[in-house]
Amino acid sequence: MDVLLDVEGLTKQFGALTAVDDVSFRVRRGEVVGFLGPNGAGKSTTMRMITGYLPADAGRAELCGVDVQREPERARAKLGYLPEGAPAYGEMTPLGLLTFVAQVRGLSGREREQRLREVRERLRLDSVWRRPIEALSKGFKRRVGVAQAILHDPELLVLDEPTDGLDPNQKFEVRRFLKDIAADKAILVSTHILEEVDAICDRAIIVANGRIVADGTPSSLEARAVDHNVVAVTLPADAHERALAALEDAEGVAEVRAANDEGGEGEIVLLVRPAHGTDVLARVHEASRAADLPVREITRRRGRLDDIFRTLTSAA
Repeated sequence: MDVLLDVEGLTKQFGALTAVDDVSFRVRRGEVVGFLGPNGAGKSTTMRMITGYLPADAGRAELCGVDVQREPERARAKLGYLPEGAPAYGEMTPLGLLTFVAQVRGLSGREREQRLREVRERLRLDSVWRRPIEALSKGFKRRVGVAQAILHDPELLVLDEPTDGLDPNQKFEVRRFLKDIAADKAILVSTHILEEVDAICDRAIIVANGRIVADGTPSSLEARAVDHNVVAVTLPADAHERALAALEDAEGVAEVRAANDEGGEGEIVLLVRPAHGTDVLARVHEASRAADLPVREITRRRGRLDDIFRTLTSAA
């Protein structure tokens, strides 16, 4: 795959504060990469340096092989950017604004009309196409912002909180649209909404205090959680001690503990944590049968991205 975004050693300071500290990563064609971090982690500052809206103190960002600081106009021609809280001319309609953006981008004639029609249909803007933007809901304003970012069919998209303010149906439509167009583009999505990563991202980069603390697929990050592959065993409460002894002796088990807030009346749920995150589901079944435990349910649980997110960003 082609590298469409190449970031190396980006650094930005504001007085004594280092907002972005030696950040490096790549995004290839066909990838949707989530850029995650708590408030103040340096996400938006990194986005602004990547897109050329803010000069870097050190490092570089190349968009489709073009250095954004040395050749900003050429680089931005290949970029679609949706900043956080993107402003728009409130007195203009979506039709007027997007026609203006198309002209700025050098689109004209049949090509311009085709692109306007496509973004109007794919982002479901028909009902507000000729209404003033200042009269639109936050969700529709956000969709207009996404429309201007993709209007010229760029190879690289940098989107800061693209589904902010959208209702669940609108989020679904925008996410489906991004997945549909991702095959021949590189998409970087800055967000603090972890469900966004599960919904559309192939890879996630987590930042804290201006530095990258993790970079991997959502599943590989989930596997780093302490409770990854934990097996939950539900059984009658009066079998607690017998079950505890039997499961603690199972091969590959690191710990067995009761889940205090789970289980129905007269039930207890034991959480069996495997050593090194390995899969012990079969061994838990075997140990339960061997001890003739009155098991009502056995389930394996995945690690949670929000758990590893909290662990990494709290420790940074």
